[in-house]
Amino acid sequence: MLVQGVELTDRELLDAEALVGHLVAEGSMFAFLAAYRQDLFPDDEFEDLFPSGKGRPSIPASVMASVLVLQTVHDLSDRETAEAARCDLRWKVATGMALDDAGFDPSTLVYWRKRLAKSKRPDRISEAVRRVVAETGVLRGRRKRAVDSTILADAVATQDTITQLIAAIRRVGRLVPGAAEAITAVCTGHDYSRRGKPVIDWDEPGAKDALVSALVNDANALLAAFAELDLDEVDEPARAALALLALVAGQDVEPAEGSDGTDGRWRIARKVAPDRVISTVDPDARHTRKSPENRRDGYRAHVAAEPETGIITDEALTKAAGTENSDAAVAEEFLAADSGGGDTREWYGDSAYGTGDLRGAIDDAGHDAAIKPKPLQVPVDGGFTVDDFTVDEQAGTVNCPAGNTRPISRTRVASFGALCRGCPLRERCTKSKTGRQIVLHQRDDLLRQARRDWADKPELRDKYRKFRPNVERVISQIASRGGRRLKLRYRGTTKNNAWLTRRTAGLNLRNLIGRGLTRTAGVWVLAAQTT
Repeated sequence: MLVQGVELTDRELLDAEALVGHLVAEGSMFAFLAAYRQDLFPDDEFEDLFPSGKGRPSIPASVMASVLVLQTVHDLSDRETAEAARCDLRWKVATGMALDDAGFDPSTLVYWRKRLAKSKRPDRISEAVRRVVAETGVLRGRRKRAVDSTILADAVATQDTITQLIAAIRRVGRLVPGAAEAITAVCTGHDYSRRGKPVIDWDEPGAKDALVSALVNDANALLAAFAELDLDEVDEPARAALALLALVAGQDVEPAEGSDGTDGRWRIARKVAPDRVISTVDPDARHTRKSPENRRDGYRAHVAAEPETGIITDEALTKAAGTENSDAAVAEEFLAADSGGGDTREWYGDSAYGTGDLRGAIDDAGHDAAIKPKPLQVPVDGGFTVDDFTVDEQAGTVNCPAGNTRPISRTRVASFGALCRGCPLRERCTKSKTGRQIVLHQRDDLLRQARRDWADKPELRDKYRKFRPNVERVISQIASRGGRRLKLRYRGTTKNNAWLTRRTAGLNLRNLIGRGLTRTAGVWVLAAQTT
């Protein structure tokens, strides 16, 4: 194992900062790191990554942490980063390298990311910047928090059903002991040793259905061959490979017309699974939609920021689909993590955050919500909305516009049923043959009050229009670089979330540097605080 290198204070003969440091723009991140990288990322903060006292010295932690931040902010690959450290004078000045320093191999970056990921504090680079934010007091007294999210494209190509089935079977063959032999014995629908798609007439639906049937039957036969396998006897990659095969063999297929599946006839399903895996190379990537016409593939990056300063206070990268990964659900996690130190927070968000659950959590925490209400669904164009029905929570009843009253059931539903048959207002109320139903959220009172406040309080709408859009600039900084939309470089939620924390740390650091961040008498301060 390697020991951690310690950055020396003595300058080398060809020290880049001494010779060409004046060429680096003042106020840039390069100039800041040249002056303060050892204060920002002290070597002792990374000692636990290198417990061995033997071996040759590694690159100092202050240098490598600075490199990782620069890499993420500039959106460079490992190879591009190594080249920049070797050839770009700004990088040499920022990291304290000599002009003739040959730099490092790109694999060094992989090595450090793995060390960080396996440690007890994988986000220590981000933590270091958070400490700087706290020490400057830039957020002191600022009560506003704005939340938003964006979809970031994954690092792999989306696979169709046939490609996923073949890839999943091949993965089992590579990772599960004895599976290669089992594939040869029980899988007869395709030659899985041959690369590329099967040779069929792809314009012929019957040929495609026959191939799908063969692949699904092969997958089921392979899974059956390992049905008695003790999963505790194989490693995690092997267990994951079998689980993924079971998933892709069922998520996109359905029995062929006139079949129940027992005869081995299958076809690609005419509907999409709600949590569909879109690639066996990156099983965490998902489909999602910003609108019915705009489908995106990848992950969802969630952000909470102080809107007046643009400082990011929290972030999370999740799968792009799933209720637990929705905007409102993740915002609840941000809310729980941001205690406010006793201060009342104002939370800003668009209508995606206007759920009863989030409003309830904000209210329970004693905070305020400046969140645009969700649009109401109207069964009949121009007809009655749920707000035209009067809810009496104490009596447990709902009163309709025609004056009829129905009880609220245990599942929070009020059904008017037969009362709608002869109702003179029916055409303005429902098209359902069984009459109108009102489904109430547990925090229906908060939802109704939010809609009333939005309509009756122009000052609330003014605050929303003033502060909520600021978080969109933060989102743009995270999701783009030089006008180009970023594409994630890693596979899996964990690795991409680590990338997001480093990127938000870098953006916060850049924000503070723009405000004149410096270190005075061992304390981080902003320029305005030193005058």
